[in-house]
This record gives sequence, structure tokens and C-alpha cells, in this order.
Amino acid sequence: MITLWNLLVVFGLLSLLAIGGGNAVLPALQHVVVNQYQWLTPDQFREMYSLGQISPGPNLLMVLLIGYYLKGLAGALVVGIGFFIPDCILAWSIHRLWQHFATSPWLVAIQRGLAPVVIGLMLAGVFMLGKLTIVNWSTFLLAIMTIVILTFSRINPTLVILLAGLIELLVDFL
Repeated sequence: MITLWNLLVVFGLLSLLAIGGGNAVLPALQHVVVNQYQWLTPDQFREMYSLGQISPGPNLLMVLLIGYYLKGLAGALVVGIGFFIPDCILAWSIHRLWQHFATSPWLVAIQRGLAPVVIGLMLAGVFMLGKLTIVNWSTFLLAIMTIVILTFSRINPTLVILLAGLIELLVDFL
């Protein structure tokens, strides 16, 4: 049985993994809510991620959707507090320490040491999203086409993504 306390603890711990941005925590989030606790199916997770991406605001507003799906408005509130507040407190605390030790040579070493960690977490997020969304040959081809178009042109990414979605809808209907 899912309790509000479970949601607070799980999403509070996940928030502390969000070093480098929200997408860095996606693999852990997906593992916990889909595989470990089975609160969502892979399709539900993908749909909530998509909805969270099109809404304005922070990258991972999808966590509010997960909370709402699991426990209604109270779940969304608890998940929002659990996911966003610990990270804010941690960032504020580190900022204060950073200012205090602004002249220390250790700061540069710490920044250089964290860079590969952040890059690795972000690549893990990209890999997880690829595994979740590339489910057949048509989605594979659309992903390749999207990467090529976005790499070699100046077309607005939103238009490319919308076009890819329309093409996939047409492929599904045929």
C-alpha cells in the first residue's frame, strides 16, 4: 500500500540525485517507480514524462503527475515537497559554502571532479529515455532523423518533435 510517507521519503531521496539537472535523475526515478515499486508501467512513465516536458516550468514537473496519479492532490503536494525542497536546501547550502571558500583552490578541483559525474548521469538519462521510447523500427528511424535534422539544421526543435510525433501517428494508423 502506498502512503504519503512512502512518497515523501522516496521522492526526497531521489531529489538528492538530481545533480546536473532533472534529467540526471531520470534513470533512478524510472527504476524506482516502474521497476522497484511498480507504481507505474513503462508506458505510463513515458506518458507522464512527455506531459511534464511540454508544461512550462522545471524539467521534472512529471513528479507531480506521478504523485497525483498515486494519491490525488495530497500525493502531488507531498511529492512536490519531497522532490523540490531537499534539493533547494542542498543547493542553497552549497552556494553559501561556495561563497565562503571562494578563494580556495579546492573549488576548482571539486568542479572538475563533478563534471564527469554530471555528464555520466545525464548520459544515463538519455540512454534510459532512448530505451523507453525507441520501441520499434519506426521510432528508431524517427529518432535518427530527428538527431540528424537537429544536428545539421537550425529548425526549431519543437517543430521537429511535433513532426516526428505526427509521422509516428500516421505510421501507427497504417
